[in-house]
Amino acid sequence: MNINTKKYIEQFIKIRNKQSEIVPLKLNKPQQRLYDEIKRQKQLNKPVRIIILKARQMGFSTLTESIIFKDTVTHFNVNSGIVAHKDDSTNNLFNMSKLMYECLPQELKPNKKASNAKELVFDKEDGTGLKSKIKVMTAGGDGIGRSDTFNNLHISEYAFWGKNKKEQLIGLLQSVPNLPNTMIIIESTANGFDDFKDMWDKAVNKENDFVPLFIGWNELDEYSMPYNGFEFTTEEQELKLLYNLTDEQLAWRRWCIKNNCDGNIEYFNQEYPICPEEAFLSTGECIFDKKLIIKRIEELRKRKEPIKQGSFVYDFHNNVISNIRWIDDPKGIIKIYQKPRPNIQYGIGGDTAGEGSDKFAGQVIENFTGKQVAVLWGKIDEDLYAKQMYCLGRYYNIALLGIEANFSSYPIKELQKYRYPKQYVREKEDKITGRKEKSYGFKTTLVTRPVIIAELVRILREEIDNINDIPTLEEALTFIRNEKGRPEAQQGKHDDLIMALAIAYRIMEQVNAKMIMSDKPFIKI
Repeated sequence: MNINTKKYIEQFIKIRNKQSEIVPLKLNKPQQRLYDEIKRQKQLNKPVRIIILKARQMGFSTLTESIIFKDTVTHFNVNSGIVAHKDDSTNNLFNMSKLMYECLPQELKPNKKASNAKELVFDKEDGTGLKSKIKVMTAGGDGIGRSDTFNNLHISEYAFWGKNKKEQLIGLLQSVPNLPNTMIIIESTANGFDDFKDMWDKAVNKENDFVPLFIGWNELDEYSMPYNGFEFTTEEQELKLLYNLTDEQLAWRRWCIKNNCDGNIEYFNQEYPICPEEAFLSTGECIFDKKLIIKRIEELRKRKEPIKQGSFVYDFHNNVISNIRWIDDPKGIIKIYQKPRPNIQYGIGGDTAGEGSDKFAGQVIENFTGKQVAVLWGKIDEDLYAKQMYCLGRYYNIALLGIEANFSSYPIKELQKYRYPKQYVREKEDKITGRKEKSYGFKTTLVTRPVIIAELVRILREEIDNINDIPTLEEALTFIRNEKGRPEAQQGKHDDLIMALAIAYRIMEQVNAKMIMSDKPFIKI
């Protein structure tokens, strides 16, 4: 970003404030954080790509419009696009840009051509001017942005764009070249677990080039009011400690819940989140305690976890896996939260990529403590999944492996071929003879499923400190009770990690059986 951008904005940009006064734009703390991130990416000579999850009325649209305006009116051939979620918001953003132009000192005003559309075209009538423009559009229009090429694109309140928003966004993103002088800002308050949530998660997990920027309500100074000495609830005391809130901030929070959110704490959490998980509320009834899960996620974010991430490599010949080694990889499918301890037994629950799922999962649990010590999760072929689970099991003192057998028994059979020494054994009845037979793998049935889910609900209520993996906890937030009362992943979400974890805890009943043990690690990493 040009070093003078902030000075230009604060010296020449005028806005209409919440009191309807025309005033100079002075950056508040949240706006300064956004400005700093844009500046950082510009200085790295990178295309600016930011996705913002925010509380209401933080001023991000105002700052984004001012940066776009400054870039457009001070350079030749700059096309900027702004897309709002509804007509009145489109009008507001267009009028904001018009006001910025009208309030510029005369010597800084570029020539402006007349336009009937919601466009500010900065050019002379004979075409010898800047040839730059700002175009403001409403989501839902036919082919919005498809005929344009933009240097700057602001996607406002994306979560509220309505039907076909993903297709519209994909079309718009193609209109911005992947060049250092371009900028895309996607910002929104949350609206449940939708495509905006998916895009946010991908940014957090570094699956795209957008930098995630979350700003909680507590970062805006004006969300504060005099404290009159009321007694804090347990929840307020925990929030005060966790986020270092002042009495005055908690006074404003209590006032806002009562007066602006109809006394509904979940409305407040969605409109004024203090962490990302509060913003994305399940549309159904979450079967787990959401407050405990969110608190645990916030605690984990302050830690340097996992201690290792990557996958195993090995030699493979004639169904024999040997010479197992570990390779570090920040995008690896295995996360290690605690290395195996000598003479400790472990169990690993596995969920295969079946119906409604596109990833394989494995959860490693330590016996006695019940601590989650490692997680395997990723898109991977079945044979490679079996090999990674083999290595993971050997690494954790030849852990008991219990892989779900509902959709595919292939990984279980592969482990038999590799002669893995300890798989979970279940009993099944022969349909012809009625005799009980033993088979490898865990079967999720109408009988076993409610049992393992109920036990996981108890664990996440009473022993949540044993869970160390944020993606697992995030999956728990979208595991709801449907209209028929059946616990399941919310529509469009997955339960790979949850089911693998539930299976891992269930199979621990067999861990106490005689197991191959060692006082030295089988694999060093």
